[in-house]
Amino acid sequence: QVQLEESGGGSVQAGGSLRLSCATSRSAFSYSTMAWYRQAPGKQRELVASITSGGATNSAESVKGRFTISRDNPKEMLYLQMNNLKPEDTAVYYCNKLPSSLVWGQGTQVTVSS
Repeated sequence: QVQLEESGGGSVQAGGSLRLSCATSRSAFSYSTMAWYRQAPGKQRELVASITSGGATNSAESVKGRFTISRDNPKEMLYLQMNNLKPEDTAVYYCNKLPSSLVWGQGTQVTVSS
């Protein structure tokens, strides 16, 4: 059974940093490419960054150079280090496989004020 639990969100001013964490179940994590997604109010969910089981990463142009995705395979944890946050980064952030499974966690709210 897939389990995904995001944490680490909060409210920060522009230029600040946050580190998101995602606790997963073995069925979600093992050998899977994992990703962070986000959904801003009134917008569709979008892919932010992804990481393969071997550690190869990719990220959206809008976050390149600011966000870093990483994973701890033995702990089955996924992370997103977010630096130099901008108001347009405000959204609910989710972790999931890539391609995503049908099961989503509750997400964690990130709010960036100018």
